Amino acid sequence: MISARRVLLVVALAAFGAAAMGGTARAATAAKSSRLVSFSSCPALLTYAKAHATPYVGPYGFGRPVTTSIGVAKSATATAAAPYSVPSLSTAASATDATTPVQGVDYSGTNVQEVGVDEPDSVKTDGKTLFAVEGNQLNAVDVSGPQPKLLDTLTLDNGWSHELLLSGTHLLVLSRGGYWVQPLPALSAQILPIIPSDSVITEIDVSNPSALTVMNTLTLDGAYVDARMVGSTVRIVSSSQMPLAVPFATPQSATTAGLAAAKATNRAAVASSKISAWLPSYRIGSGPARSVVQCRDIRRPVQFSGLGMLTVLTIDLSQGLTPVDSTAIMTDGRIVYASPTSLYVTTESWASRPDPSSPTDAPSSVTTTINKFDISSPTKTVYMGSGTVQGYLLDQWSMSEFQGVLRVVSTDAPAWWGSSGDTQSYLTTLGQGNGGLVQLGRVGGLGQGDRVYAVRFVGNAGYVVTFKQVDPLYTLDLSDPANPKVVGEVTLPGYSSYLHPIGNDLLLGIGQDVDTATNEPTGTQVSLFDVSDLAHPTRLFHDSLGQGWSEAESDHHAFLYWAPTGLVVVPFGQQAVAMHVSRSAGITELGRIVQTQANQSSLPTIDRSVVVGSSLLTVSSAGVASNGLTSLASLGWAPFPAVTTPPGPIRLPTPMISNAKP
Repeated sequence: MISARRVLLVVALAAFGAAAMGGTARAATAAKSSRLVSFSSCPALLTYAKAHATPYVGPYGFGRPVTTSIGVAKSATATAAAPYSVPSLSTAASATDATTPVQGVDYSGTNVQEVGVDEPDSVKTDGKTLFAVEGNQLNAVDVSGPQPKLLDTLTLDNGWSHELLLSGTHLLVLSRGGYWVQPLPALSAQILPIIPSDSVITEIDVSNPSALTVMNTLTLDGAYVDARMVGSTVRIVSSSQMPLAVPFATPQSATTAGLAAAKATNRAAVASSKISAWLPSYRIGSGPARSVVQCRDIRRPVQFSGLGMLTVLTIDLSQGLTPVDSTAIMTDGRIVYASPTSLYVTTESWASRPDPSSPTDAPSSVTTTINKFDISSPTKTVYMGSGTVQGYLLDQWSMSEFQGVLRVVSTDAPAWWGSSGDTQSYLTTLGQGNGGLVQLGRVGGLGQGDRVYAVRFVGNAGYVVTFKQVDPLYTLDLSDPANPKVVGEVTLPGYSSYLHPIGNDLLLGIGQDVDTATNEPTGTQVSLFDVSDLAHPTRLFHDSLGQGWSEAESDHHAFLYWAPTGLVVVPFGQQAVAMHVSRSAGITELGRIVQTQANQSSLPTIDRSVVVGSSLLTVSSAGVASNGLTSLASLGWAPFPAVTTPPGPIRLPTPMISNAKP
């Protein structure tokens, strides 16, 4: 099945430029090379950029115009695709004194993929104060006792999507700007030019949570993709299209002469542009613009692969917002994964499909490029090389590094395309060598005709869920990276779209049950698998939450597992379903929390749950509710002020196809 949201995003991608990587042949060739070339100087970069950009410049600048319905305009003069990519729209604390709460002991942190690598989310806590961003407002709530209390609310002025990272008394707000679409006065019925907005990183002093104070802002060219934090060091991945500051003209009329004149003017503008127009910049506060990266620190594939710019910015929060390092690749970035010592960013060619706006067209054979960066130093990010795998990756869980080996699960067809009898999935192992990432081993044949719904790696074991009509859960032995093996399989109705280890030999799956007659989803299900014997995985218990969908199925940050008591909490619409999970007792529902305290016409949707001390906190757009950790009895309520996000022009969010589940 293909969701309406996913189809819309595919159409938007097509409208922004079907060949995002600069053409099918170019992208396919570039993906095969793992060696990148550095620019010797700024003039060399400028010459290269102009030469490859000019053929794509038309009367509307780059790419095709889009209609007010976000469809591709039928203009014979605007058939060239844009030579850049639209960027894609993700250790337990140690105590400093006896009174400092410890993550994993006194409170639960964000559910992340790797221990020691924090991920941005809408809710953060240090065990005393909970910070939650709703709309354009940041709320600080005292959660040191059973009765939560709103301490302060700060209005955020920038961006439409906000995520948080917390380090000591420094709270980082990462605001995604997306793409603004503004109609032209003369041709508003025919074209909407796309104007990329800045991404804003805001540093907030939370040493006194009753008086949240903005310390500084960093305004960054391009779109914020994702970030990871190790210690107090944050790596921010952004993606921008080039050029950034060329003043393109628009046609004065839709006549042949008017279009030709605008095209000539735009090509002349590219020819006369300076290097500053092609380099992303940043500003600290209201200070001057500075280049994010120097020309010599930018790399490109051997074959032209588009004019996108993937940037990794390193910030040490203990020193403030000023970047301490940066590096860049002339490509785009879609999926971000990090271990404590390595950062990986993937790039793929959307141009490999004949027309991304037609979901029924089968994709061509493609490869995904994976770029590796060494982040072992808190002040330096070093590009280590690139490698490729066949097909598409689902999300960050498709990658995992263990003992220096990167394990990757990929599928012939992208997630938004659906299933085909010709598709299959692969597990590929990659290691450092020959200046890049080289293949160590591979096993294919996973889910013939299916597509991947969930991936999880735990040590030398891998788990892959594929689905079309039934849910095969495959178990993989990865102890020998050169010879990965599929060793077991269990086939069940429905599927799991998120997998979470419970202890050493149990795996919990959250997904959808299906009607075996119609193959249509019938509601959220929870499954407990015994994986103690990889060759013979079994489902021990199964529970249905009812008709509906849980945010935990597509966003792992919404899932809570509190190991000290075996508590599992998942949001389910207006409820937070609390369960106890164990091998002996199975899946036992403890109760469902509903925020009846919210003074609204309808109950709010619960987004997150957090354990602090003996309280289970649930967070919604309306506020924070506190319930007893074992009894689930209501303990208190802290309402949020009404969100006052100001209206604005039409906004198209940057695509997040990889993270969406159908």
